[in-house]
Order: sequence, then C-alpha cells, then structure tokens
Amino acid sequence: MKQQVTASREDIFQTYSVPKALRVMIVPAVTSQLIVLIYNMADTFFVGQTGNPYMVASTSLILPVFNITLCLAGLAGIGGGALIARLLGQKQVEEARRAATFSLYLGAAIAALFSLGMALFMEPILALLGAGDNTYAYARQYALCVIVTGGIPTVLSNVLSNLLRSIGRSKEAGAGIILGGLLNIALDPLFMFVLMPDGQEVLGAGVATCLSNCVACLFFLVVVIRMGKDSIITFSPRVGLARRSSIAAVFAVGLPSAITTFLFDLDYVIIDKLMVSYGDLALAAIGIVLKVERFPLNVGIGICQGMMPLVAYNYAAGNKQRMEDTIRLSRGLGLVIAAVSVVLYELFAVQFSHLFISDTQTVEMASQFLRIRVLATPLMFLSFFTVYLFQAFGKGHISLFLGVTRWVVFNIPMLFLLNSIFGMYGIVWSQATADILTVALSFFMYFKCKPRL
Repeated sequence: MKQQVTASREDIFQTYSVPKALRVMIVPAVTSQLIVLIYNMADTFFVGQTGNPYMVASTSLILPVFNITLCLAGLAGIGGGALIARLLGQKQVEEARRAATFSLYLGAAIAALFSLGMALFMEPILALLGAGDNTYAYARQYALCVIVTGGIPTVLSNVLSNLLRSIGRSKEAGAGIILGGLLNIALDPLFMFVLMPDGQEVLGAGVATCLSNCVACLFFLVVVIRMGKDSIITFSPRVGLARRSSIAAVFAVGLPSAITTFLFDLDYVIIDKLMVSYGDLALAAIGIVLKVERFPLNVGIGICQGMMPLVAYNYAAGNKQRMEDTIRLSRGLGLVIAAVSVVLYELFAVQFSHLFISDTQTVEMASQFLRIRVLATPLMFLSFFTVYLFQAFGKGHISLFLGVTRWVVFNIPMLFLLNSIFGMYGIVWSQATADILTVALSFFMYFKCKPRL
C-alpha cells in the first residue's frame, strides 16, 4: 500500500504533464466545492419553499458562524496540508507523517472548543448576529444542530480532505465532501417536510446537515484506516511529535488562513447587520445573493485547493518551470470561469433568485443585488488566488498581510462608508469597489515578494 501511494504521488507531482496533474487535482476539488455550496444552499432552498422570509433570514444569520467552523478547519487543514506537500517535495516523508498527525489532533481540539463556546454563549452571539423576535428561535435551532452538535465532524472532514489532497489523493478528498453534500440534499426534504411537524422546518434542515457531516467524517476515517498504518495521514500518536519548526510552519500558514477566512465571515456579518436596518426582506434578499454568488467563487477556491499542493511540492523541490506553469494555467482557468459567471448572472439574476423564494418583492431586490455583486467575481478570484500562492510557498506572514488588508483596510471600511453615502445599494457596491484596491495590492506583493528559485 505504501509503495502504491508513493508512486501515485510522484506521478501527479513530478511526471504528469501540468494540465493532466491540474485536472487530477482540481476536478475533485472543484466538484466537492460545488457540492458543499449546493448543500449549503439546499437548506436555504428548502426553507424558502415554506414561503416564510423569517426562516430564510434565520439560516442566513447562521451562515457566517458555520463558515467560522470551516476557517478553524483551515487552520489545521490548510496549514498542515501546505507543509506536508513541501515536506514531500523535500523527501522528508516521516516528518510529513508527524505533521499530519499533529494537524488532525489540532483540528479536533479547536473544533471541540468552538462548539462548546457556541453552546455556552448562544444568546449573546445570536443577538450580535442580528437575530430579532421573528428569527431568534429559528436561528437557535439551526445553530444547535450545525454548530454545537455538528462542529467536530464538520471540521475533521475538512481537515482530512485538505490533508489527503496534500499527498495527491484529491479524488478521495473530494469524494467524502461530495458524499456528505449529496446526503444532505437528500435528507433535507425528508426531515423538513416528512419527519418534522409544521413550523419546525429549520430544525429539520439543521438535523439533516448535522447527520450528513457525520457521515462524511466517517467516510474519511475509513479512507485513512484503509490506507494502512504506513500511510502519511494517520491518527497514530506513535509516529511522534512533529518538529518545533513544523508546528510553527502549520500555524504560520494555517493561522493567517483562519484569520482571513474569519474576516471574510465578519464581512458577511456586517453586511447582515447593516441590511437589518432596511428590513427583514432586505436581509433575506442579501442572504440569497451571498449564497448564489458563491458558485463561481467556490469553483475558484477548488482551483486554488487543487493547485496549492502542486505549487508547494514543486517549490520545495526547486522545479521552477513546473511551478510557474501550474500557476499560470490555474490563474487563467479561474479568470475564464469568473467571466462566464458574470455574463450568466447578469442575464438570469431573476431566475436564480426565484429558485430560493417566491416572494415577488424579495426576488426583485435579490436580483438587483446579484447583478451588482457579481461584478466583483474576477477581482475576488485574483485576490484569494494570490493568498493561496503565498500559503503554498509557506509565506504565511504575506498571506496574512494581504488578507487583513483586504478586509480590515478595504472591504469593511468600504461597507460603512458607502452605506452612509448611498444607503442600501452602497452596501451592495462595496465589494467591487474594495476589491479593485485589493487586486492592485495583491499584484504588487506577488511580483515583489514571490520566491526566486
């Protein structure tokens, strides 16, 4: 088993043509990202079938908190995965195993702490998110299922997916996420409209999401067990503790990833908080848009996830040409997809919005918001593509600088500024306006700080 895994990894990272290696790594990553998005949107879709905008608004309120669990997974999964790929490029296989074990236990520990914190401080957190009299009970039900109960399996699934991708097993990494997503889509209507009584649809959606994430986590555990005791990805503490430099490297990349993802979610929270002042219908409309716009963004994230281990491995191995070819082809693919999405959303904004709710006023508002927000898609892709590159290089301090600057200096202040000047539509225009500045900074930092091989 060990020899087969090694041969497969060397084929993907060293001998496959760059387009073939990217296809092997990117297709499962993009597919899993789309399934993740679809099953997140499935809750909104099925809740929207109730015709109750308060239920839709409540699930939108919990989305940023759910995404924080994913950013916690990124701390261990992205930080550990980037390091493992670099260690394999340097032929340090045993240290890669120790780094993988450390990353798994780190992910489990921080997930447990986050779930406990949400359980203890549920009321003030929901109040901070903007839950009102009409949405609080629904938001609490949903949070108990997907955050408190489902937090640990959600984080572990994503950590294991990242670690498997780092050793070239992108197919298995994607399969577990796809399994959980498809199961969630199947269970949503069963729990919401068959097993749960009327008025408990949000609770049904939460239970379905929790169960699907538990099944996905179990799938990944089975994959790791079947890979055998000599696998690079292992839970066995017998491999020993990773070197201090490796632990520092996990945090050097993982912590900036978690912080920037947190700031991304904070941006969503602020959007919700600002939209609350314009009414629950405006909140429901922006909640729909923030999910619909994620289709091209999640494809872009999948491209970056598939690209990053290849770049990290070849950077560490000193293969400059293969690394640069990988970067160039990945970036071009992401920009083409972003451009296509802009055209589709401009043409079919009403139809996309109508998928989630039938209320005419909410659909009209959501379609207007979507046509504006989608203009930022190519800019957003270029922004986080650059961040992923510096994570692959192990330069977490630069990815942290870019992430913090993007949200703290550009995006979030722009939200308040444009809201004060232009009102509700100023909030919607803030993303495109801020990301023009972000992309300019990203290109400057890349050409100034990219490593020379």
